[in-house]
Amino acid sequence: MTIISKDISKAVTILNAEALVAIPTETVYGLAGNIFSEKAIKSIFETKKRPFFNPLIVHIPSVELLPTIVSYVPKKAQQLADALWPGPLTLVLPKQSIIPDIITAGKETVAVRIPNHQMALDLLNQLDFPLAAPSANPFGSISPTTAQHVNDYFKNDIQMVLDGGSCQRGIESTIIGFEGDEPIIYRLGSTPIETIESIVGSIQIKNKKEITPDAPGMLERHYAPKTKTILVDNLSEAIEKNRDKRIGVLAINKLSDHQAIAFQIVLSKSTDTQEAASKLYDALHQLDKQDLDIIIAERFPDFGLGKSINDRLQRATVNVKSI
Repeated sequence: MTIISKDISKAVTILNAEALVAIPTETVYGLAGNIFSEKAIKSIFETKKRPFFNPLIVHIPSVELLPTIVSYVPKKAQQLADALWPGPLTLVLPKQSIIPDIITAGKETVAVRIPNHQMALDLLNQLDFPLAAPSANPFGSISPTTAQHVNDYFKNDIQMVLDGGSCQRGIESTIIGFEGDEPIIYRLGSTPIETIESIVGSIQIKNKKEITPDAPGMLERHYAPKTKTILVDNLSEAIEKNRDKRIGVLAINKLSDHQAIAFQIVLSKSTDTQEAASKLYDALHQLDKQDLDIIIAERFPDFGLGKSINDRLQRATVNVKSI
């Protein structure tokens, strides 16, 4: 039986014993283990049913530890780290030889970040090793943003969920890799592209790669409810076309009065994309429990965090035929 607790010392004991703890971050809850324990890391992959070709993110408590993880930091990577860490930004950089290949899926680069969550930082500062912590959900499923989400997934599979409350940012970190010394976005996330470009200038997006992905979150289908989900520009039209079904709606800013709707959630009445991002996964969890035939999600304006929200919703709908 999994324990849900705020006891950091208990989490330290479990992690030191090469077992797993689900930990809070500002983005989503992570399934954490000692990066230098093959037993722990294999357990992460096995518990999540995550393919070994998909690399993990290393979490550290301070930028001073970065040289122990990576062998080279381009100038623009340092600028991003200085400006945005701690925070929802992951950098993919050449790894030090001590980083196990199982963490990086055999690649010569490693993904690393500093979470902006006090409980996670307190935990990391009490450990003698960094943590690998992919999202604490079965591979491909909706990411967890509360301790209860994690417990619903893994109630008998892990010893502990460290309860740090609801995740404030709500979607995963933005991941940036480098070609030469130039930054490339591998995964859209909680740090908007506009924020990144204000620091390092114009940046390319290369966020889809099915074979040997360079970073987590690049696979085409991901973050998906069990219920058939579609992403649409015109909510009213999509509801009308599916009126013979039991419909759930994920709307941007206002409720619909269509009689075919069985359950609906508004992400932000003020169209605040940060509020919407923080509620996104919890809303999908709720919708997925309503015995619906279809979830119809409304597409956000494609800029800022709206672009990241759309990315998550698009990946949730892959392999679903268009209406």
